[in-house]
Amino acid sequence: MGISIEKNETTETVKTKKFMNYIDGEWKEPSSGKYIPVINPANGDILGEVAQSSAADVDQAVRAAVKAQKKWRLVPAPERAEYLFTVGRLLKKNKEKLAQIITSEMGKVIEEARGEVQEAIDMAHYMAGEGRRMFGETMPSELRNKFAMSIRVPVGVVGIITPWNFPIAIASWKSLPALVTGNALVWKPSPDTPIVAEEFVKIYEEAGLPEGLINLVQGSGPEAGAAMVEHPDIDLIGFTGSNAVGRKINERAGALLKRTSLEMGGKNAILVMDDANLDLAIESIIWSGFGTTGQRCTAASRVIVHEAVKQHLEEKLVEAVRSLRLGDGHDETVDVGPLINKKALEKVDQYVHIGIDEGATLLCGGKVAGKVGNGKGFFYEPTIFTDVQPDMAIAKEEIFGPVISIISVKDLDEAIAVNNDVSFGLSSSIFTADVNRVFQAMRDLDTGIVYINAGTTGAEIHLPFGGTKETGNGHRDSGVAALDVYTEWRAVYVDYSNTLQRAQIDTNTK
Repeated sequence: MGISIEKNETTETVKTKKFMNYIDGEWKEPSSGKYIPVINPANGDILGEVAQSSAADVDQAVRAAVKAQKKWRLVPAPERAEYLFTVGRLLKKNKEKLAQIITSEMGKVIEEARGEVQEAIDMAHYMAGEGRRMFGETMPSELRNKFAMSIRVPVGVVGIITPWNFPIAIASWKSLPALVTGNALVWKPSPDTPIVAEEFVKIYEEAGLPEGLINLVQGSGPEAGAAMVEHPDIDLIGFTGSNAVGRKINERAGALLKRTSLEMGGKNAILVMDDANLDLAIESIIWSGFGTTGQRCTAASRVIVHEAVKQHLEEKLVEAVRSLRLGDGHDETVDVGPLINKKALEKVDQYVHIGIDEGATLLCGGKVAGKVGNGKGFFYEPTIFTDVQPDMAIAKEEIFGPVISIISVKDLDEAIAVNNDVSFGLSSSIFTADVNRVFQAMRDLDTGIVYINAGTTGAEIHLPFGGTKETGNGHRDSGVAALDVYTEWRAVYVDYSNTLQRAQIDTNTK
C-alpha cells in the first residue's frame, strides 16, 4: 500500500499506488488523467493517489450499468442473494485487512474499524436473506373473478455517494439492498477513503458479480458527484454526507424528477436524569462523544443533564476524558484517533473558539494536539464545555469532532424540549431508572433513533437507520425499510371473469 520502490541495474524509482475507476468489469484510468494524494491523517504519510474523474467517466459507468441492469433484473431474487452471501463470506475472510486499511486512510482506532467491517458482513448476510423475503401483498378485489396484488420491482440504475467516516459500512448499507432488489450501481466514494472502496469492489468482483453491475467512479463531489445527479439514466441518488451538500442534491434532483435518499447528520443528545446510573452514563458519553473522534452522524455532541447531578457528572466525566490516549489507531492501546484532514481540524478549533466567545465554560481540551506521534497528524484534544445555553452555536450546529456541550435542565420535560430544539433529529438517548420517564422519552424525543440507558451510537443493521427534520428526507438505510428506497411498488390486477369489468362502476348485482 502507498509508495513502493522499483530497482534495476541503473535506476531506482519511486512508484506511487494509483486508485482508479472500475467500469464494466475493468480497472481504468480517469479520462482527465488527474490524481490527488491520499493522506494518512495520523501521520501525514501519502498512501497513494486517487483518480479525479469527470462527467465522461460517469457517463461510461452509467452506460455499463444500464446494460447490466437489463439482465440482472431478470435474475430471480434468491439467486441474486447468493452473490451477497458470497460477498459476506469474503468480507469475513478479509476482515482484518480491511480494518487495517480503514484505520490507515480514515484514522479511527482499529477496534472500531473491525466493528465497521463486521457491520458490512452483517449487512451482506441480512440483505441476502431479503432475497427470499421480498414480500408484496395480496388483497381482495372489489370485483368478482379478479385477483389483486402488489409486487416490488427495481428502480433501475442507482448512484450512491458515500462519506469517509464509515467508508465500507455505509457503502454496504446502500449497495447490498440495491443489488439484491435488482438494480445496478454507480458508486462515488469519498476521495479521502478510496483504498477500502477499491478493496470492496474487488470483493464484489471475486464474488462473481456480473460485469457492469457495480461501477466505481473515484473523484470529487463537485465534479463526479454532480455529474451523477445530472445524468438522465441514473434513477436514484443515495447520499450520506453534509446537510449543505444534501440540500443541493435534493434541489437539483427535484428539478429533474430524480429520486433521492438522503442521510445528512445530527446534533445528538444524551439525557441524564437525576436517578441515572452515572458511571454507566459517563462511560456511554465518552464512547458516543469521542468514538471515531466525534466524526459520526450519531455522535453525542450534547449532554442534557438534570441540575441535581450536573456537578458530580462533570467531575467524573472530566477525570475520565483526561485519561484518554490519543494516537495512531493501529496501536491497540489508543482510545482516540485523528480527525480526517486539516480542514476538519480547523473547523473543530473554530467551533471551540466560538463556544468560548459565546460564554460557555471550557472544562477540558480545547486545543490542537500537535505533539501526538510525529506531529504531522490531525489530532484534537477531547473537549468538554459546560454552562452551555441551548441557543448557542455549539449547542445547535453539527461540529463533527470531539466536542461535547453540557446543558443543565430542571426536569424531563425541559430535557426533551432542549433535545428537540435543533434542526436535526437523528439519535437521542436517556439514562433513567424510571420506566415512566422511559416511555415518555420514547414517545416525545423527536429523533429517528432512541436509546434507553445506552449512548447515541450503535445502530443495528436489521432496524431502520435515519432521522427526522433536516437529518434526511424520510427514507431509511438498513432493515426492511431499505427495500423501499431501492424498489418501486407495482400494483397488478388479474381479471379472469372473461368480461369487461369497470371498477367503481359495476354494482356486481346477482
